[in-house]
Amino acid sequence: MAFAAEAQSLWPRHRYLMRLALAQINPTVGSLANNGKQILAACREAADLGADLVLTPELSLWGYPPRDLLLRQTYLDQQNQVLDEIVSVLNREIPELAVLVGVAEQVHDPQLPQLFNALALIKNSGWQVVARKQLLPTYDVFDEKRYFRPGETPAVLELELSGHCWRLGLTICEDLWVDEAIQGQRISGPDPVAALLQQNIDLLINLSASPFSQSKKSLRQQLATKATQRLSCPVIYVNQVGGNDELVFDGASFVVDERAELALQLPSCREAIAIWDTTTTTGQINVTIEQPQEQLFRALVLGVRDYASKCGFNHALLGLSGGIDSALVAVIAAAAIGAEQVTSLLMPSPWSSTGSIDDAIELAKRLGITTHTVPIAALMKSFDVALIPPLGQPPAGVTAENLQSRIRGTLLMALANQQGQLLLSTGNKSELAVGYCTLYGDMNGGLAVIGDVYKTNVFALCEWLDSPAAETCRKQLGLPGKGELIGAAIRQKPPSAELRPDQRDSDSLPDYAVLDPLLKALIEERLSTEQLIGKGHEQALVERVQQLLRRAEFKRRQAPPLLKVSPQAFGSGWRIPIAAE
Repeated sequence: MAFAAEAQSLWPRHRYLMRLALAQINPTVGSLANNGKQILAACREAADLGADLVLTPELSLWGYPPRDLLLRQTYLDQQNQVLDEIVSVLNREIPELAVLVGVAEQVHDPQLPQLFNALALIKNSGWQVVARKQLLPTYDVFDEKRYFRPGETPAVLELELSGHCWRLGLTICEDLWVDEAIQGQRISGPDPVAALLQQNIDLLINLSASPFSQSKKSLRQQLATKATQRLSCPVIYVNQVGGNDELVFDGASFVVDERAELALQLPSCREAIAIWDTTTTTGQINVTIEQPQEQLFRALVLGVRDYASKCGFNHALLGLSGGIDSALVAVIAAAAIGAEQVTSLLMPSPWSSTGSIDDAIELAKRLGITTHTVPIAALMKSFDVALIPPLGQPPAGVTAENLQSRIRGTLLMALANQQGQLLLSTGNKSELAVGYCTLYGDMNGGLAVIGDVYKTNVFALCEWLDSPAAETCRKQLGLPGKGELIGAAIRQKPPSAELRPDQRDSDSLPDYAVLDPLLKALIEERLSTEQLIGKGHEQALVERVQQLLRRAEFKRRQAPPLLKVSPQAFGSGWRIPIAAE
């Protein structure tokens, strides 16, 4: 980072020096021993950089979210063993260093829950809990009140360094999310920032595990800036990075100085360690501004990479149709685990266009991924023969179309099973919302890569990928840097499942430019029919889309996990009953 120096500090406490290391690490949920080693590696690197205190994310020893692993006593016992091991290593190798680690603090009484979401200060002499999370989110994907009790008092850590006693205000993730004017709303409970107003703190530290969505990075910085203005001190924000199941954590840790200006910014979607010291004054820093499409693409790549590696897969498989959805998933997979580790299966039917087959092959060549072709016409005929006796006729209509999808899904699952590959589902959020997908067919897979990306956003992301604006990102992620990746033929093709002659998605669905805004309003804003009609939408269309959304709930309940990249995704944060009006 390049800093602009000033002649005089605006913060009298700057004459005292403390060097803090922001350790943006990527823990694996439940892997306490390995996460402890990762924390120690960050400590060694930070010590080489002259740090006094290392800051790690919320529940960094566990990985976030640990969910019901927190209910297993063996994990809690192991946590204490790992903490003791970190103490031992610090004492032996870097006794001058201290580190804040996210832990689960156990309470030994008969009341439930029996844990606090807490921070432990680890030094060469031992470890102790120094802060407890006060605001426990239970919205969307969060369910912290199932596991934790809320902390009841503000946390101030006093740390003696070079003859000066530092007073550090400590907060954990949601504890910073208290400004209704910025957020639009907040969860009920105390205001942990306000509770520190009379504590005369030198710094506010917030250690987080905040999942990615495209508006989140700016929102975090606005909240930190507001806290700086309220407390008249810098705010240090450290966020987890990496994918854990459906959640992708983008990191993007930062420091807002006492003048409410951005003083340090860590990169998005990769591990990093950076030092910020209290004597630094800054007018501006060099920050790479990532465009929304790049943020989304990097988050999806990180989500696939970590899902594969943390689940023990080193090879991925997908069905490649020549359509835009599977093309995008192929690019993401190649960037995530390497093109040489990606296999695609082409499964043409009598209704597959020659153009789609050629487009799929050309895409695979551009990416350098392996392709195999298995025509399904003979399999379709065998199903017809088998089903004529019970049906009295060959399967027809939607039944015949779904059979094609299920034949393809079976072939993909067989190949994935035999070769130990991660099967990537290629359906998008628009299709999943309205049920334009087939159970045990195109919904088969271990991960739905773009299941939280609307169709219109798929097109926008592919346009960006094929533009000069994406060249640097593509090179950094190991993709060809020049020329088209997706290709104009795929981008400009009318969407079609190609399950019958001349089929188009628009035969069954409204145009995606019309459908997607409605879906977003229904899913993310949870607007009613009356509200949508009031906004100018046609009543019959709204009611039809609402019915499609409701009737597809049983399909979504059986879908593979998807990567959450929007404020409201299908999955653990979407809890709509199947049998409901």
